Amino acid sequence: MRPKCIVYMLRSRADGERRYVELASDVRERLAEHNAGRSPHTARYAPWQLVVAVVFPDEARASRFERFLKSTSGRAFAERHFG
Repeated sequence: MRPKCIVYMLRSRADGERRYVELASDVRERLAEHNAGRSPHTARYAPWQLVVAVVFPDEARASRFERFLKSTSGRAFAERHFG
């Protein structure tokens, strides 16, 4: 069985304006790592909460969606659709 390709978005509970988007195969594990301060990119704004997780059939599609969500238009899309 192939690993899941999941794009997820987190929102900081400490600063509600902060968002973080990443690709992973185990979102629960990654969220725990973010909240434990084991990710230098997110430690400062912990704790984090999951906003959305989207599963893709392959890593190429997941990677394209991740890049889109990190773009200006992707951030606007995420705000509109995911709050």
